[in-house]
Amino acid sequence: MTIRPARAEDAEAIAAIWNPVIRDTEITFNAVEKPPGEIAAMVAAKAGAGHGFLVTETGGVLAGFALYGQFRGGVGYARTMEHTIILAPAARGQGTGARLMAALEDHARAAGAHMMFAGVSSGNPAGRAFHARLGYDEVVTLRQVGWKFGRWFDLHLMQKRVSIP
Repeated sequence: MTIRPARAEDAEAIAAIWNPVIRDTEITFNAVEKPPGEIAAMVAAKAGAGHGFLVTETGGVLAGFALYGQFRGGVGYARTMEHTIILAPAARGQGTGARLMAALEDHARAAGAHMMFAGVSSGNPAGRAFHARLGYDEVVTLRQVGWKFGRWFDLHLMQKRVSIP
């Protein structure tokens, strides 16, 4: 397994992992699939902002990705980040996500981040358990803020300090 920064040429493989999650699951409230061109622009924007967009490969095949960006706009939030992590189904349950998150948190720490947030759908109990195993504490539940598949979902905000005291 290799973890490296995403490149524009990864956009199609990232879309192939991300779009089924968008289209078919409750993991994200977004219902609009991401075209490769938009993903390539995200890769460039994250690099330009000094934020991480990492991919993991196994045998030269993209197995997942993780990225982060500023939690909210404004200089007061400049050291507080929110991340996304998505793995291909075949990569789940093998420690790939934990290694990818460790690399993402290392990147964020080196870039001066203090806190990292995860926004996890109530439709994704495995995601909540995953983040808890990585040391993320659930700090608030926003009730019925996500709408998808004709029903409401809660959003669980989980946070972890990534800066070194």
